[in-house]
Amino acid sequence: MLKILYFAHLREALGQGDENLPLPSGVGDVAALRRYLADRGGPWHHLLTARNLRCAINQEMARSDSAIADGDEVAFFPPVTGG
Repeated sequence: MLKILYFAHLREALGQGDENLPLPSGVGDVAALRRYLADRGGPWHHLLTARNLRCAINQEMARSDSAIADGDEVAFFPPVTGG
């Protein structure tokens, strides 16, 4: 089971801040998970295929080729600006 978290405008656009998802067959990295979620269509397609979307696995920044495994927490969020 994956715990997936959505932050900022993702949370609002998707209408949810988190979900639990059984690790889909064939999904082994962040890029594959994004494709899987984008296949849901609607706002999923536009938000989860965005180039500037950031990801963390178990609260550590991750890249698109970072491996994911059953039990991981995966968070998606837009870039953060400071000031």
